[in-house]
Amino acid sequence: MIKDYIEKERDYIREKRRYFHMHPETSLHEFNTARVIEEELSSFGIPHERVGETGIYAVIDGKKAAEKDEKKRIIALRADIDALPMDDLKTCEYHSQNKGVCHACGHDGHTATLLAAAKVLKEKENEFSGRVKLFFQQAEEIGAGARLFVKAGLLDDVQRVYGAHVCPKLKAGTISLTKGPMNASCDYFKITIKGKGAHVSTPELGKDALYIASQTVNALQSIVSRGTSPLDTVVVGVGRLEAGTAYNIVAEDAVMEGTTRTFTPEIREKTNRRVIEIAENTAAMYGAEALVEFKDFAAPLINDGGAVDEVTKVTERIIPSECIIHDQQKALGADDFADYLAVTKGMYAFLGTNNGVNPDTAVAQHNGHFDIDEESLLLSCNVYVDYALSYLNGEFD
Repeated sequence: MIKDYIEKERDYIREKRRYFHMHPETSLHEFNTARVIEEELSSFGIPHERVGETGIYAVIDGKKAAEKDEKKRIIALRADIDALPMDDLKTCEYHSQNKGVCHACGHDGHTATLLAAAKVLKEKENEFSGRVKLFFQQAEEIGAGARLFVKAGLLDDVQRVYGAHVCPKLKAGTISLTKGPMNASCDYFKITIKGKGAHVSTPELGKDALYIASQTVNALQSIVSRGTSPLDTVVVGVGRLEAGTAYNIVAEDAVMEGTTRTFTPEIREKTNRRVIEIAENTAAMYGAEALVEFKDFAAPLINDGGAVDEVTKVTERIIPSECIIHDQQKALGADDFADYLAVTKGMYAFLGTNNGVNPDTAVAQHNGHFDIDEESLLLSCNVYVDYALSYLNGEFD
């Protein structure tokens, strides 16, 4: 059962979620969002500072006396705050007021939920020792926000990190607490083929970058079909190919862009290495050159089994055990919460937000009709608060 100290924040969560939904901002441009978060934290008496231009880091120190020689426990709670560059297609009263920008992934709900959790934890500061760190993180959608918090050293002394993401695939009132890999890594690659131009009537005088690029695209597919175990899940996709300047000129240059997705660091390294080898070797076979550039957008997200057990124990005191999912199917979409899990123990939960009444709550994320069941955010808030209290009070020592 949702606790009374969470129930009383129902209106606050709804109000803040709808405000953020009406005023969405894209990655690294969350200036108004950050301002409002800071105003709320200040009103609660919670100290805070900026991380980058739009991320917010806040701290709540427990005032309960710790036992002698007890190690200071520190837990971090995270919410992402950015929206997507797309139109809001809903007609509800909290429709986006910023044309071409929409909270179609649920980060508005995440932000409102963590603010409410911060409010409750501040009120309960006499009930725990140790420290709660709050991460209101920018730029999750482009994989650029979490690494700013990591680079700032804000995870260095953290023993646990916890976050949650809304999920329209799951029924409202349920939550997924699943061990192991949950989201794939996301790496971007750009391959530039440097050939030699010529008239199409004399192809032997040139090095056709377009032809070489097409051969490279085909060869890259062998990474999955012939270079990866059928038991492993890997994606190698090329989404863009541009080459040539005219119909009668052998293309001198070609550029392709794509992505790789994997679920383990080892397979990730192997896959990306093969992309480079295939591109370079294919180009060399035709006397050309391939330049390969990779960008690391997110690591694979792998939930720590021990942390999942801890959160499960807490959650079973809030909802029936049959409402807790332990075998959610992993997804090839990425989330940069993985960058936190790469440096400390923790887990990422998935919160059911499909209420079976409003059809928009069943719509997939990154769709302009996407919406959530706001009542489900109470469960998410309760888990944030109770897990922090339980961990900081040494329940799992």
